[in-house]
Amino acid sequence: MKEGIVLFAHGSREPGWAKPFESLAALLSTKFLVRNAYLEIMRPSLDEAVAALAAAGAKRVRVVPVFLGEGGHVRDDLPKLAAAARKRHPGLEIVLEQTIGERPEVIEALAAVISDTIRMKRANS
Repeated sequence: MKEGIVLFAHGSREPGWAKPFESLAALLSTKFLVRNAYLEIMRPSLDEAVAALAAAGAKRVRVVPVFLGEGGHVRDDLPKLAAAARKRHPGLEIVLEQTIGERPEVIEALAAVISDTIRMKRANS
């Protein structure tokens, strides 16, 4: 079954804000069919990203919330947006994945980067 991934983030008025998400999508796109989507302000929306993946032949779309924590946007807004996308694309399976920042390995990776950064700054001062 052909799968697609939507990296779902908040969005911002600052265009440069999306660079990390674009880099993440670029890394993943070597192995997967990937689109970014944003809750507000930026495009594409979740529905636009899902439509693009469906048009590319995806039969299942895994939506990965790229948030550090599961707040109201992930808990309340995302399920509603996913339900609306399911109605617009009835033959497409849309799966909501765990919020990325809730995963222990992500927390550990962030702690390692912070620790390394502080160690390097101490060594250089």
